[in-house]
Amino acid sequence: MRRLFLAALAVLAFGGTAVAQNFPSRPITIIVPFSAGGPSDVMARILAERMKATLGEVVQIENVTGAGGSIGVGRAVRSAPDGYTISFGHLGTHVANGAIYKLGYDLVTDLEPVVLLPSNTMIVVSKNAVPAKSLSELLAWLKARPEPAATGTAGAGSGSHIAGLYFENVTGIKLQYVPYRGTGPAMNDLVAGQIDMIVDQLSNSINQVRAGNIRGYAVTDTKRSESASDIPTAEEAGLGGFHMTLWSGLWVPKGTPKEIVTRLNAAAVEALNDPAVRKQLENLGLQMTPKDKLTPEALGAWQQAEIEKWWPMIKAANVKVD
Repeated sequence: MRRLFLAALAVLAFGGTAVAQNFPSRPITIIVPFSAGGPSDVMARILAERMKATLGEVVQIENVTGAGGSIGVGRAVRSAPDGYTISFGHLGTHVANGAIYKLGYDLVTDLEPVVLLPSNTMIVVSKNAVPAKSLSELLAWLKARPEPAATGTAGAGSGSHIAGLYFENVTGIKLQYVPYRGTGPAMNDLVAGQIDMIVDQLSNSINQVRAGNIRGYAVTDTKRSESASDIPTAEEAGLGGFHMTLWSGLWVPKGTPKEIVTRLNAAAVEALNDPAVRKQLENLGLQMTPKDKLTPEALGAWQQAEIEKWWPMIKAANVKVD
């Protein structure tokens, strides 16, 4: 009986190894939980294009929007743990949503981390009709308004929403949030003057700022971005303590074979080390992940640390989901 049991285990182990060795044998899907054209979508498409060269299969993007990204993440969680469905997400989708939504899954135990992706400093931007020319003038304008400024977000718990809450905490100024299915459409409305401002990802705003379509006031990093060196940090602009970066990552469903996770990690790391890819991402204002943080374990540890950091603030804000 013991021999039969050991033989069965050997067959299962061999079968799992064989599946991993043959991976991938068909297209891979990265689920981006926001609309096409936004910063998450752009980063995912750049990575997917390069990863397919390593993996030898098409890596396609599927945009699944709604509920601050929680619907898209949920679809990935419920997918087969075979490496063919990858969850792209960030601080909002894989940290904040756990403090806001009644999820049908656990962000830590139901997903396997793959790799920590480049991070994005945030930037305070407004429509051109706002009269303020500096951050201090913007703060004065916001305080003098009879009602809170209409502020675009990618939904409750999104990175732009968390950044807005953080902005409120630091300044004491209340904002009126206008949720969208991504910061791509929110940016369209900002350019059109339909909303007043966004505390946005730099990669989503920088080209519009450069084109003069919106006004940029300050970035939330501790140093200026090389891609936007003329825009001061919040500290330089007089708003001390307003520091935040929006990091992203890749995950797969829990139970995905370790060999497949390793293969996906290697493909992503190879993409991030490609000079052409690095240039594309850096031109978007993204900060590349340190090489010692490119392991699945590093992403898992970082995600847990961010949950411990941000959940108390989010819960204290009593964020409501409509």
